[in-house]
Amino acid sequence: MDLGFTTAVYVVAAILFILSLGGLSGQESAKRAVWYGIFGMGLAVLATVIGPGAGLWQLTAVLVAIGGLIGYQLASKVEMTQMPELVAGMHALVGLAAVFVGFNAHFELANVLTMDDTAKKALDGFAALLAKKSGAEINILRVEASLGIWIGAVTFTGSVIAYGKLSGKVTSAATKLPGGHLLNATAAISSVACLVWYLTSGALLPLVILTILALFIGYHLIMGIGGADMPVVVSMLNSYSGWAAAAIGFSLGNDLLIVVGALVGSSGAILSYIMCKAMNRSFVSVILGGFGGTAGPQMEVEGEQIAIDADGVAAALDDAESIVIIPGYGMAVAQAQQNVAELTRRLRAKGKTVRFAIHPVAGRLPGHMNVLLAEAKVPYDIVLEMDEINDDFPSTDVAIVIGSNDIVNPAAQDDPNSPIAGMPVLECWKAKQVFVSKRGQGTGYSGIENPLFFKENTRMFYGDAKASLDQLLTLISSS
Repeated sequence: MDLGFTTAVYVVAAILFILSLGGLSGQESAKRAVWYGIFGMGLAVLATVIGPGAGLWQLTAVLVAIGGLIGYQLASKVEMTQMPELVAGMHALVGLAAVFVGFNAHFELANVLTMDDTAKKALDGFAALLAKKSGAEINILRVEASLGIWIGAVTFTGSVIAYGKLSGKVTSAATKLPGGHLLNATAAISSVACLVWYLTSGALLPLVILTILALFIGYHLIMGIGGADMPVVVSMLNSYSGWAAAAIGFSLGNDLLIVVGALVGSSGAILSYIMCKAMNRSFVSVILGGFGGTAGPQMEVEGEQIAIDADGVAAALDDAESIVIIPGYGMAVAQAQQNVAELTRRLRAKGKTVRFAIHPVAGRLPGHMNVLLAEAKVPYDIVLEMDEINDDFPSTDVAIVIGSNDIVNPAAQDDPNSPIAGMPVLECWKAKQVFVSKRGQGTGYSGIENPLFFKENTRMFYGDAKASLDQLLTLISSS
């Protein structure tokens, strides 16, 4: 197929990807935005398969079919609570693909450089592009391939560890090897030395060593980040995968890969910055894997957790006029979003003001709670961000916390030694009454004790969130 046609299709696909990202900024336009992305990716794959250098049709068809089948199976079976792990797994695949493509570029270049001019004239596709490069262009290609491999390898092991932390297969605590940041710095400097070695020799060995160093950096960076900060990590890995794709796009001379990689990389970095600001974290420290630790002994929590039953919660809701619901990962685990939506509908039918307060890092994935509430058809206009609703808690009669911990933890403001010190939180304890739906008295995923649970105006509504809400709904009429 003509190069001009392929380029034109790539331009259309790039526009669709931009529209997709723009649409994802709002809940009402998100569904349409997803279809933009699907259609754009379909066009991109089609143009690549039939474009210049196309071949090996049977193998291509088999690989596309296998990839499509695996993707369909994963998307069909994964629970909403497993979406963060799935995203981390997809990032790992992108990183691994970047490593493979980078090594393929190296082997193809090495093969082309051994050919004479007559043999080079018979080449086509990527090999033909390599044959036309000058010495300076070849070194630029080696830099591009090395960057793609390095970023891809960091993304791969980092995403694997992130998947392990999110799924509970790896400890959620921040863990570093002896030497900590010095090990990371040494590996990074050694990577630069390997790049120089590779540029001067063109040998395979420095590229292999560079890859091993990058794999270690990805592992050690993410192991050194605590579980409370995993939403930022997922967003940052998304950015890494985008830059890996962009670097490989330069290596292959593929304009669409460059554009899409830059879109993903920059949007992921911007989202990470926004989330870091929401958590009062340093953006640079996120990149270096050096946040999430404590600065000293944490404050002792005094008092006791006082339980309440469904009858007590129902009575309080019946008397309340203003109600704010704060969803968290516990709601996702219990798959209680439909119950929450039904509770909201019944309370609003009684003339009560019901709103949702969403923290930027609620759950374990950016926008996790928004997706769950949209799935349950909760009206968009009553789902408010932290900055929009925090000042309203003093005038709120009842705040209901469903499976949240860190995002409603007053220790962020009161304890300078807390791992989340300085992080902006939802100040629900300022409401007249607070009910916390929680399985038990544990500290949750991050391992941080929450003084909210011991405050005088807080009552603990123990039990599985879905079962607790089922019981509560039997006490609240639908009209």
